[in-house]
Amino acid sequence: CLDRVAARVKHFAETQRAAIRDAETDIPGGKAGHTVRPVEVAGCYAPGGRYPLPSSVIMTAVTARAAGVQSVVVASPKPLPVTLAAAHVSGADHFLRIGGAHAIASLATGAFSGEGVPRADVICGPGNAWVTAAKACAVTHARVGIDMLAGPSEVLVLCDETCDPDMVAADMLAQAEHDVVARPIVVAFTSGQGGKKKAEQTIGSINKALDAQLAVLPTKAVATPACARGFAVACDSLEEAIRVSDAVAPEHLEVCCEGFQAIADRLNHYGGLFIGGLAAEVLGDYGIGPNHTLPTSGTARYTGGLCVMDFLRIRTWMRIDDKAASQVAVEDAVRLARIEGLEGHARAAEKRLLPAPPAKKQRV
Repeated sequence: CLDRVAARVKHFAETQRAAIRDAETDIPGGKAGHTVRPVEVAGCYAPGGRYPLPSSVIMTAVTARAAGVQSVVVASPKPLPVTLAAAHVSGADHFLRIGGAHAIASLATGAFSGEGVPRADVICGPGNAWVTAAKACAVTHARVGIDMLAGPSEVLVLCDETCDPDMVAADMLAQAEHDVVARPIVVAFTSGQGGKKKAEQTIGSINKALDAQLAVLPTKAVATPACARGFAVACDSLEEAIRVSDAVAPEHLEVCCEGFQAIADRLNHYGGLFIGGLAAEVLGDYGIGPNHTLPTSGTARYTGGLCVMDFLRIRTWMRIDDKAASQVAVEDAVRLARIEGLEGHARAAEKRLLPAPPAKKQRV
């Protein structure tokens, strides 16, 4: 199981990596471009609280390896054998049996460098509020990159009357059992006649299925308060449903309705998109390919989920080969520098100007 999951995550991450390439173009008098190179060390955190999360080890460590990171360090408190096995199949080089803010601090500062565990350049992975706070401190005070500051998990199911209420309810509970502060959301509309009233009937069917499944769920002590934090929106139209979904910008967005692909193409803000009733969010959680570390709390409006890019640096370069051909850019630099009042800049650019041609002698 772990080998297969790791292989699928690796394949998807390698596909992403292959799409990000070095580039080169012409500039006045020379060439410019960028190179794409990985960081040297990745620190991958996996929680060990209410539930062990070996899947998070795979999602982070395998992705770092696919990006080309030289050294991968995994940290998790009181790891179960399955967590250690996940680190092994992911190709981790080091494992720190430490959790919480202490683990983040250890990764960010190289606290175990004396034992051969290097300081991380990038720290990734989910965690509780203390882990999130430590990552925020690390990025501002320890000169280390992070993937994101994750909040409570959330799922939004965009559905119409053609959805399977039992399936939607099961997907909502799968998210609700993560944490008492997780949030399941339904946004319903109708593909036919009936408008908001029909959407309300769809929500009623989902609620009925939800109550029945929650009553026999072993993790209902966690899922029940999470469901209480959730909400449902009955919409007059598909257009309104899309506006509501985009306003929430959920971590996970399921599209369970008629014409699901065409509707999915119109959605703008989400961490991970699950198109059609068969594309369960739980398949994303457990390694069908795309990463399950996704932006929460509306941050999907400006960022995406964990991917190889989190471990890569795009570095630009330029080279001048033809001094004469570069003169127009040099002259522009001189002018702009003086407009901005930076005389040192102007003089540095002037050092690259060609000598002025000698003045012609005039006949008397």
